[in-house]
Amino acid sequence: MHDSELDRAIHGLMEGVARDVILPRYRNLSASEIDQKGADDPVTIADREAEAKLRDGLARIDGSLAFVGEEAAHAAPSSLEALNKACWIVDPLDGTRNFAAGKGPFGILVARAENGVAQSGWIYDCLTGRFCSAHRGKGALIDGERALARPSGEAPPVAAISLVFMDEARREAIRNHVAPQYRLVDIPFCAAEQYPRLALGENDVSIFERTLVWDHAAGVLWLEEAGGMAARPDGRPYRVSEWWTNGLIAAASAELWHRLAELYARM
Repeated sequence: MHDSELDRAIHGLMEGVARDVILPRYRNLSASEIDQKGADDPVTIADREAEAKLRDGLARIDGSLAFVGEEAAHAAPSSLEALNKACWIVDPLDGTRNFAAGKGPFGILVARAENGVAQSGWIYDCLTGRFCSAHRGKGALIDGERALARPSGEAPPVAAISLVFMDEARREAIRNHVAPQYRLVDIPFCAAEQYPRLALGENDVSIFERTLVWDHAAGVLWLEEAGGMAARPDGRPYRVSEWWTNGLIAAASAELWHRLAELYARM
């Protein structure tokens, strides 16, 4: 399937899942339809139903690929072994914390990977309908138009830093050594929103401690194809097969990335 055909198929699938499964549950969840997988890690009936629909739809698009979904992996961690081969990677409802609280942003993330590396990625904003797509080596698009990452132009640069999953020592190091060099803004608790912000001149840099593959596979590829940079703090590329590894820096440009990485290394 040609890239443009694949984009149309994925867009239609994501749009349909948002319309038929996710949005009808928005601000319409009962307490019994919200569970907790862990601290600050809710899951709703919409997450589970959306993943089932996405799994079926992706199988129709290309049934030869394995499926790695957030909820399936939580139930059966052994499914993460598929990240070493050709697979779909899916976050059926990114930003569940926001969704369960009755606010945005939240979206759907899908990536296609081979040999531990994302080859294609798609990001769908359920509330606005914004559709981001990228294929390795072929650039990034937003709603079919070429996306080129641009810094905010602010001094100091704008940083969205997620402290949620850091231990207290690392949080303190970030506050003392990194934060003073930036204008800090709130994180959106939604990778489907954070990665576009880095390319659209809203944020310059981000630090992520937890780097779950369904949260980052599509966004890292999309940002890189837009001309930004995302990598492990030591400069190693992000690989979906290294799902257990923590730490990721993302930036609107390589220059901004290296500046933050230098500060990070001194912590």
